[in-house]
Amino acid sequence: MRRILYIVGGLILILILLGTAGRFMGWFGGGSDGVGVQAEAAEERTITQVVTAFGRAQPEVEVTISPDVAGEIVELNVREGAHVSRGDLLLRLRPDNYQAQLERNEAEVAQARANLSEREADSLQTRQEYNRQRQLYEREVIPQSEFEAAESAYNQAVARLQAARYQVQSAMATLRDAREQLEKTNIYAPMSGTVSKLDVELGERVVGTSQMEGTEMMRIARLEQMEMEVDINENDVVNVSPGDTARVEIDAYPDRSFRGAVTEIANSARVSGEGTQEQVTNFPVKIRLLDAHNEDAGTVMTGPEGGIATEEDATPNTPAPVIRPGMSGAVDISTQTVENAVSVPIQAVTVRNVNDDNSTSQRRSSEAMRRVVFVADGDTARVREVDTGIADDAFIEVQAGLEPGQQVVTGPYSAVSRELEDGMAITIEEPQGPGRRTASR
Repeated sequence: MRRILYIVGGLILILILLGTAGRFMGWFGGGSDGVGVQAEAAEERTITQVVTAFGRAQPEVEVTISPDVAGEIVELNVREGAHVSRGDLLLRLRPDNYQAQLERNEAEVAQARANLSEREADSLQTRQEYNRQRQLYEREVIPQSEFEAAESAYNQAVARLQAARYQVQSAMATLRDAREQLEKTNIYAPMSGTVSKLDVELGERVVGTSQMEGTEMMRIARLEQMEMEVDINENDVVNVSPGDTARVEIDAYPDRSFRGAVTEIANSARVSGEGTQEQVTNFPVKIRLLDAHNEDAGTVMTGPEGGIATEEDATPNTPAPVIRPGMSGAVDISTQTVENAVSVPIQAVTVRNVNDDNSTSQRRSSEAMRRVVFVADGDTARVREVDTGIADDAFIEVQAGLEPGQQVVTGPYSAVSRELEDGMAITIEEPQGPGRRTASR
């Protein structure tokens, strides 16, 4: 009996294993259910293509102040954050050396002028002597050699007189340069604005730009109009155009977003890691902030074209934020919008070789691959080749190959990208959990 029980138990176990394997392999019992998938209807939506980039805030206009001459700062009239007007005295360098040089040049001018007067007298005297000798020579009273000697002396006197005049001009030019050097010890504000950066202190020595690069002493900026400068990859910058609208988020104001507009796209790229596998090519793009900010700097609200924005553009009862140079943030640039576009979720589109029914076509290059979707035809998946257009963060435009209302397989990813084949049986399941997508947008 014990042997019979062992044999019966072994047969039952084998039958259970065969039944489980047969059901899993689709030999019997539920094989007609097919692959479980999720599906969603293709719908007409408004698709906006967005390019996202990161960067920092900066003033639209900012001037770097460097001295033209070297010296010690003996007077500093501003502090960082102070507002200045055009023509205000910002600082003064010690003028002693330049004052002494000016006095030396004034003395040189006086000496050159005295020398010119002396040469003028010599020229007058030699001219008179030359005229007398010429008259005597014409009367054949003196020999030719004496006349030629008088003529040569006169020519020399004229040359010395001309040289004296040039010396006066040179001394005057040197004097003017000395005056300018002395005047440059006083540094004035080239425009009205705010001292956004101050890098020097009273008593510090600075180097002039006439000698080398020069010391950057401070920066003056117009903080009433800020912009974001972001780096956009070379693959995305071709989609960006001046005037494109943007949404700007500043890290310091996580609960706010600002309207922006693209004002400038660089022609030259910034290349990092050049010559390595990590080489990245980006193009700087500037986005003007259109919403009110930095009211203490005299800000007015600006519209898309730089004019005054309308009242409905403002956020009521919300103080304008203070955006400082260097604040980091993200920018979403709306590059293109298509209305009433037939669209499907991005994950519904995959790349397949539409002629993969033989081994030869499977060995084709990537150029033979096509974008396709799988349409749910009842309980059967049908492959459809599609032409796609722009995409946003959730949907992609289908320009050809699909009609609104057709059910398109959207998941799971493994089924869409690898498992599904044309004509394969499927079972449409409802998405589970909070990630379920709504049918309309």
